[in-house]
Amino acid sequence: MNKKSQKIEQEIATIKKEMCEIGDMRPGSLTKQMRKAKEKYGAYWQLSYTYRGKGRTGYIREECVDQVKAETVNYKKYKKLADKLIKLSIEKSCLKMELVKKESAGLK
Repeated sequence: MNKKSQKIEQEIATIKKEMCEIGDMRPGSLTKQMRKAKEKYGAYWQLSYTYRGKGRTGYIREECVDQVKAETVNYKKYKKLADKLIKLSIEKSCLKMELVKKESAGLK
């Protein structure tokens, strides 16, 4: 179990390092919208996201689209890493509890 625990520790350290290296983040989905769909007139970029339980929508200027795309990609990467970190932390905690259980059973 010690090797498994060490492997989990290394993975956790790697994930934390990757999380620190992520740049600016922004939640949401960036989509191109049309004001008049039939005529394909009046295209604009829209960012939609939920933050603290509230849905929000905002217009994004054409010159800022690349920046916002990069920020949303960073956010998605961060969320995946956070999910993996939580999974590994739970696994690590279960291993610790199992080890305590075995040690206390051995003392009796």
